[in-house]
Amino acid sequence: MNNTEVIVIGSGIGGLSCAALLAHYGIDVTVVESHSIAGGAAHVFERNGYKFESGPSLYSGLSYTPSPNPLRQVLDVIGEDLPCVNYDTWGCYLPEGNFDTQVGADQFCQVLQKLRGDKAVAEWRKLQEIMTPLGKSAIALPPAALRYDLGAVLTVGKFAPALLQQAANVIKLTGSFSNIIDGVITDPFIRNWLDLLCFLLSGLPANGTIAAEVAFMFADWYRPGVQLDYPIGGSGTIVNALVRGLTKNGGKLILNAHVEQVLVENNRAVGVRLRNSQEIKASKAVVSNASVWDTLKLIPPGALPKWYVEKQQKTPECDSFMHLHLGIDATGLPENLGIHYIVVNDWEKGVNAPQNVVLISIPSVLDSSLAPPVKHVIHVYTPGNEPYQIWQGLERNSEEYKLLKQERAEVMWQALERIIPDIRSRCEVSLVGTPLTHGRFLRRHHGSYGPGIVAGKGLFPGATTPLSGLLCCGDSTFPGIGLPAVAASGMMAANTIVPVQQHLQLLNDIG
Repeated sequence: MNNTEVIVIGSGIGGLSCAALLAHYGIDVTVVESHSIAGGAAHVFERNGYKFESGPSLYSGLSYTPSPNPLRQVLDVIGEDLPCVNYDTWGCYLPEGNFDTQVGADQFCQVLQKLRGDKAVAEWRKLQEIMTPLGKSAIALPPAALRYDLGAVLTVGKFAPALLQQAANVIKLTGSFSNIIDGVITDPFIRNWLDLLCFLLSGLPANGTIAAEVAFMFADWYRPGVQLDYPIGGSGTIVNALVRGLTKNGGKLILNAHVEQVLVENNRAVGVRLRNSQEIKASKAVVSNASVWDTLKLIPPGALPKWYVEKQQKTPECDSFMHLHLGIDATGLPENLGIHYIVVNDWEKGVNAPQNVVLISIPSVLDSSLAPPVKHVIHVYTPGNEPYQIWQGLERNSEEYKLLKQERAEVMWQALERIIPDIRSRCEVSLVGTPLTHGRFLRRHHGSYGPGIVAGKGLFPGATTPLSGLLCCGDSTFPGIGLPAVAASGMMAANTIVPVQQHLQLLNDIG
């Protein structure tokens, strides 16, 4: 365990995707994880028979192949199945009223017709018409083809004919999504709705979200016969599949292994030192799945150029989260209870205003294995809109912290009461998470959702760094935030490490 070829710091989806692919390539790879549970923000934890997801709760493109979802592509490469249950509807509690909406092209038009009338429907249809070719362009170059060296000429070159056909659209995809909708969408409700979708995708509204990310979503969510996926067992099932792919090919996962420092010799990253003073050496590379800010803390002073450190330190941050994890008695609840609900309190404040958007996930309505019989597990959270500053410096065991948790959790309780009015009397397990919780268990700088890099004003960096042997993956690297994006980043980092001929063989194998 003291020598390996590649060390991956952190077992988030990006890190595990990278490590599982490297193991598939035949590389000796070791993942070191600070927590006692693998998965990073996607890990599942259990209390009193209830299984709680710590992060993502909305999934698509996982239940069929071939899929444009890079995470599904990783699972296909490593030969791991992912049993899912499908659904197409979620509930909305918005200032305009309460309604159910579906993925797919037509049902949302019915909602628009009722709420906004013919003009709004015509605008939405026009947007779909514009997004159709953009969606095709967004998937013309699969992330599996990308690598960060000259070998990209060969791997990307396989897709050159398709890219040349899509060249004009590809340029549009590199800008802000608001550049696409300006002049097309004037209806205020649709613009608010698109801001909301963008915020859920990237942590930023439409004017900060890269158009490619939204085009990918449109291509997936609004195709004929589309269904959303819920992996049986929750996000932990995804983690377990990636860990199996890692270990069955000889890779190793070490839990409770907190990295204190990346070891640097002769201007090259050569391993890591753990908190227990153990050193693990890596002959090929060290890959950090930590955030940009947390990765910098691991590098010895002077090992990276000053300009690079200063640039990375200035990376803008998305805000953090509040979480409410509940295990409840489900006796007498309606049978048509949905898996997801979105609550927006006030459009005028903006979708990223603190405590303005609340998401509710009740996955046990589809997967009964997550809760005891006649019970439900619920995850309520404010997604990337909780300021860290109001929590900074508080002691976790103090009365002040306890009172602030109670105060800041109230908006989540009130949102959930719109779905289940007597929710407070049904609770058997009640856990409140804060930005401090997010930072503590996920090792996230300020508990942040990730970099708040605004499309058109900045770019997510690639996998490589100025320090030889040090690569990065995860939501601080291209393509950014979200399960598909971090899986793609892991693929790119892994592909950059292996010889180009192995990479080309992989592309042939997965078609």
